[in-house]
Amino acid sequence: MEIDDLRSFLVIARYANLRNAAAELYQSPSALSKAIKRLETALNTPLFDRIGKSLRLNSQGEHLRERAEQLVALADQTQAEFRGERQHLHCRIVGPAILQWRYGATFSELLQKHYPGSGIAFVSQFEDAALSALSKGAADFALVTQAAINTSLPLGLEAVAIGNLTMHLAAGTRHPLVKTMIDAKPTMRKFKSNTAQILNYDFACPDRSLFCGIDRGTRSDGWRDDQLPRKIRFWLDDLQLLMSLVRSGQALAYLPDFALNDPSLVRLHVTDCNYECVEQCWLVWRPSVASGWQNKLVSLFTMD
Repeated sequence: MEIDDLRSFLVIARYANLRNAAAELYQSPSALSKAIKRLETALNTPLFDRIGKSLRLNSQGEHLRERAEQLVALADQTQAEFRGERQHLHCRIVGPAILQWRYGATFSELLQKHYPGSGIAFVSQFEDAALSALSKGAADFALVTQAAINTSLPLGLEAVAIGNLTMHLAAGTRHPLVKTMIDAKPTMRKFKSNTAQILNYDFACPDRSLFCGIDRGTRSDGWRDDQLPRKIRFWLDDLQLLMSLVRSGQALAYLPDFALNDPSLVRLHVTDCNYECVEQCWLVWRPSVASGWQNKLVSLFTMD
C-alpha cells in the first residue's frame, strides 16, 4: 500500500463521490479509481459498495479508514520531525465564521512562523458540523464554544481552552445617540447610556446563533430580550452586513469584543445593566491521530 493511495482513499470516503474527491485533490476521477483498485488488490477485499455514481464504504472500508487515518498521521508526523521548519503544511480549520474571525489570524501567524510557506484552508461551519468534519478526518482543528463541548464532543476529540469572547453593545460613530454625545463633548472616549435610552433605537440581530446556527429568535446574539426587549428592525444571517448597518449608524447591535477594534465603532456602556454574555472558546483536535506539527501548534496556540 502507498501512503498517497491511503490519502486519496480518505478523501473519497469523505465525499462518497469520485468527481468531488478529484476536484479537491486536483486529480482525475480515473486516477482515483485506479488508486482504490490498487488498495483493494493489495488487501484482497472490496472497500466500497458502488451505488450509482456514489461510493459507500462497506465494513472493510470503514475498518481501513480507521487504520488509514493513523498511518497517514504517522507519515505526516515523521516528515514533520525530520524536515522541521522546512515542512510545508496544509492546515484545515473549521468553525463558525465569528470564531475564525477572532482566532484565524493568530493561528495563521503561528503556522507561518514555525512552518514557513504553509497554507491554511478556513472553512466556515456551525459547531456541530465542524466537530463532525473533524471527527471524520475532514479537518485538522475545529473552533467551538463551551456549549458545543458540553453537548456534542464526539469520542476521540479533545479540547483546549483558548480564551473568552465577550459581547458588548456597539454603535457606529454616526449613530444619533453617539453623535449627540460627541457633539456635546468632542474629546469623549467612553460612551455611557442607560436602558431607557438605548431601547428607543433600532437594533440589528442575527436570525440564528452565530455559533451553533440554531434559531433562537431574539436571543440569537446573547442579549436578554426577556428582560430588556429591543426594537429589532433588521434580521440577518450575514455578520458583515450586520457590521455595515452598525457602522452606518442605522442600528445598534450586540457584537463580540474584538469587533470593536474597528475605529468606526464604539462600545456603549449600559450603566443600569449588569448582565454580560461571555463565551468560552476552545480549540478541538484528535490527539490519537495528530501529526507532530499539530501537537506543536496546539502547544503554541494555548501559550500565545
